[in-house]
Amino acid sequence: MRRAVRAIPRGEVRSYAQVALYAGRPGAARGVGRELKTLENVPWWRVIRSSGVLAPPVAVEQARRLKAEGVRLEGQGTHWRVQR
Repeated sequence: MRRAVRAIPRGEVRSYAQVALYAGRPGAARGVGRELKTLENVPWWRVIRSSGVLAPPVAVEQARRLKAEGVRLEGQGTHWRVQR
């Protein structure tokens, strides 16, 4: 999982499902979210919901980090979506 998340280039995002597939665990999107909570030194903010919506518990921090990398977002407060 660590390798899959670290492979996401700066300024880009991948869905939980895409990360699971890359890690050789198709269908384990929910597991990706749980595992990201335990991993250190990985760019967790580059992993988003397949709908493009940022997860509310971390949305503000995730949006801040993604914007700093040049990712275009729409929204405000705790409700953010990646523009595709």
